[in-house]
Amino acid sequence: MCAEKKEKKSGLLWSVLTNKCPRCRKGNLFTGSNPYHIKTTMRMPEHCPECGQRFELQTGFYFGTGYVSYGLSVMLLAAIFIGWALTLGLSFRDNSIFWCLGVSIAALLALQPVLQRMARSIWIAFFVRHDEHWQAAGTKNNEVFG
Repeated sequence: MCAEKKEKKSGLLWSVLTNKCPRCRKGNLFTGSNPYHIKTTMRMPEHCPECGQRFELQTGFYFGTGYVSYGLSVMLLAAIFIGWALTLGLSFRDNSIFWCLGVSIAALLALQPVLQRMARSIWIAFFVRHDEHWQAAGTKNNEVFG
């Protein structure tokens, strides 16, 4: 057995899904953990509480998340329609296509806060690289894209 306890490495996908800082993959991107608290759902600290990485890299940085959110929404709708078609079937005769459309709209509306947060997490992960040695680097990389 090793006397030194190794720290578990967090992967890119896991850090995006759990809304963690892309640089250290430890600090939270959002101040609150509940995406359904509507007043604070998109509130982010200015810097990562762990490594100090700036979260808003430039003014209007997160405007591009609309494209990512759109892509996530289309993927969700496609998954629902494909799953419905493979399990229950789609037809105009029994109105199942309209039921599928209703369920898809309800799911999209219910998951919108989660999709918005995930879009921000994906967007910042495009521009900020993971740095295993962020503690040794100090704060010199906080003002740049990665």
